[in-house]
Amino acid sequence: MEKSDKSNKINTMKRYFLFGIILSASIIFTGCKQTKAPAPYGPVPSENQLRWQDMEYYAFVHFSLNTYTDQPWGYGNEDINLFNPKALDCRQWARICKEAGMKGIIITAKHHCGFCLWPSKYTEYSVKNAPWKDGKGDVVRELADACKEYGLKLGIYLSPWDRNSSVYGKPEYITYFRNQLTELLTNYGDIFEVWFDGANGGSGYYGGTNETRKIDRTTYYDWKNTYKLVRKLQPNIVIWNDGGDRADLRWVGTEGGSVGETNWSLLDSTGDVPYNMLHYGLEDGNAWVPAEVNTSIRPGWFYHPSEDSKVKTLPQLMETYYNSIGHNATLLLNFPIMPNGLINEKDEKVALEFSKAVKEAFAVNLVGKKNVTATNVRGNSNKFGADKAVDNDMETYWATDDSVKTASLTIDFGQPTTFNRFLAQEYIRLGQRVKAFTVDALVDGNWKEVAKATTIGYKRILRFPNVTATQVRFNITDSKACPVISNVGIFDAPQILTAPSIIRNQAGEIIITPANQESDVYYTLDGSEPTPQSKKYTAPVQTEGKLKVRAIAYDSKTGKSSPESEDKFDLPRKGWKIIGIDNQKAYAILDGNTATAWHQSKDKKMPVDLVIDLGKEENLTGFRYFPDQTLWAPGIIMNYKFYVSKDKKRWKLVSQGEFSNIKNNPLWQTKTFATEKACYIKLQALKNTEENNNVGYAEVDVITN
Repeated sequence: MEKSDKSNKINTMKRYFLFGIILSASIIFTGCKQTKAPAPYGPVPSENQLRWQDMEYYAFVHFSLNTYTDQPWGYGNEDINLFNPKALDCRQWARICKEAGMKGIIITAKHHCGFCLWPSKYTEYSVKNAPWKDGKGDVVRELADACKEYGLKLGIYLSPWDRNSSVYGKPEYITYFRNQLTELLTNYGDIFEVWFDGANGGSGYYGGTNETRKIDRTTYYDWKNTYKLVRKLQPNIVIWNDGGDRADLRWVGTEGGSVGETNWSLLDSTGDVPYNMLHYGLEDGNAWVPAEVNTSIRPGWFYHPSEDSKVKTLPQLMETYYNSIGHNATLLLNFPIMPNGLINEKDEKVALEFSKAVKEAFAVNLVGKKNVTATNVRGNSNKFGADKAVDNDMETYWATDDSVKTASLTIDFGQPTTFNRFLAQEYIRLGQRVKAFTVDALVDGNWKEVAKATTIGYKRILRFPNVTATQVRFNITDSKACPVISNVGIFDAPQILTAPSIIRNQAGEIIITPANQESDVYYTLDGSEPTPQSKKYTAPVQTEGKLKVRAIAYDSKTGKSSPESEDKFDLPRKGWKIIGIDNQKAYAILDGNTATAWHQSKDKKMPVDLVIDLGKEENLTGFRYFPDQTLWAPGIIMNYKFYVSKDKKRWKLVSQGEFSNIKNNPLWQTKTFATEKACYIKLQALKNTEENNNVGYAEVDVITN
């Protein structure tokens, strides 16, 4: 071969090689144009908000001088010498929170009474003048150190209202407040969240004036500049506040442990927010303000011995989980600290049970590496394919073309698979988009809708009875923009086998409710032991006369049974009438449900009578009273008289006295007396535990021979 021919051949090969590179680059470039990521839609979270949302679950701890006075709130005049928690151990708090699956702890460094759990140099009303550790203690420091040891984040609650400060309500208080805020945000390391309670203005000690002070909560605290200070001192922090100036996080309008089924992480950036909007968010809001669900493991925020029997049960906490974290919010669960400085063992026990139950419910994602397909994939690109929703990577996501706002993703199990939970998460860096979706299951060759919901956001979990299917279809039926789904999960949560609840309503029907709707319930009415061979509960059971009901919840998959429930019932109350009261809500006291209650008009002064027509003559040997269980002003009767009558004219006093220790143990109160024939009964309230005219009832019943 000639040298020139060889050179030409080499040059030709180079040209083809270069052409190939250019062609490949063109293809890659064209593909990149086709698979461009969706643009953000609407408000999006900050990096601080994203870190906070990923925490999901963390603790509140409430501890102050009113812990020692058994009051919900302190007035600012409590004796500082009361504070001496000799067993205080913040490492115990941190250990329990860590073992319970929590990611941080927010401490009430100062509540409304103004007492400071750190040695603030701006007030004498602090631990530096308490007998605890001879005034050398610092609860906030000890908790900061404990959080660091256990790998937890620290948060600070600082009440803007101060019932001890002599200058509260005056301009100079704002300087005082910010000085204390500066102490807390500079001396204890990184703070993930600061919490400003909305309570403000009212009666207080106020340095000895003992008066009522009012402020304009929309302007007094100058939140705009207070927020600037917070963010300057702690750049990675999020701010919780329910004031008019919008913070990073929002209250949900209730402390009951739930946020709306529809929950947008959006609000408008300014203006007052109605409670219903706080609960559901605002679909077209112009600011990203996600929800934090704050609730206590007991009825109250501070420790009260009377609430030792009212610690939330595992089913109640699981319900809270699904209605908070499962509804696109975080969960802030409170532990009231006892006077000795420790978390109560009952609170610890149920918190650890709760953690275990959540882990078990979501231990195995049945999606795994199953075949997943979608009706639309953005640009037909693998970068946004259906598999990105099940790859266990929150930074990848399935997305559709911009014009496609309704789409489906189908998971093929390949064989019949049983499940009862569905989880979905949006890639919220690009905004919250989905407005409605359904979940279908392919059962015996036919598609069946098993669940539906509205918003998704960071995380949405749906519950439904056990379904056995070969395929599951996730249908997005409405969306503000093209969906971006970062995670889908399907789970078979084990049943919570706690004892079911039993009530008999006024109509005489027995109603048995298990903790899990998929549980089978077996019961007996004759007092015999219930087993899976007993009668199965399917609907309310009409009954007459006295009976003893025993019941169990049963998991047919595992063959395990719950502990047993047992309740005794006397007379059906079907024919009973409340005399002299037209309000139908009063019949809550006869509905068999101890969770419902009714209160007499507060216009009535003690003594207050409740008169009931039994409908016919009965042989009575006693009566029972169950007080209202709500936290605020339950109107618990303490001193009473009980009368019976045949004709509603001549009354006989058959029992009188006190419901002993009812304040600390507000459960069923039973009083017996010699047999009396009667058609009418009268429960007369003489005094309540609040020493006012409030009288409340959850249930009233009689005992017969």
